[in-house]
Amino acid sequence: MINGVAVVWMPVRDIERAKGFYGDTLGLTVSKEDGDWAEVDANGLTIGLNGREPEGARGNGGPVVTFQPDGSLEETVVGLKDKGVEFPAEISDHPWGRVATFKDSEGNDIQLYEPPKS
Repeated sequence: MINGVAVVWMPVRDIERAKGFYGDTLGLTVSKEDGDWAEVDANGLTIGLNGREPEGARGNGGPVVTFQPDGSLEETVVGLKDKGVEFPAEISDHPWGRVATFKDSEGNDIQLYEPPKS
């Protein structure tokens, strides 16, 4: 049903400051930059720096684990719903891919991510 972690993203208030911290301070490689989004390679785990949701930083937000489904996004959502998982909204479409958000058993946000079709 799940094919591993696609990305773990952190909400950030200042994308340039965050890129500096992860890149310069921690010494990680900033592998992708796209406006208010950047990706950092942390030994094979991609950490997304998400300036699109700055209210999550230092608030009630926090890191979000985003899984890559093993199969289509729709099939995975249906399979998880069959197991009792509740999705508060429909799958959302974006230029950078499709996302389905749900919560784990402890109330933490989790997402399923499907990249855009090329």
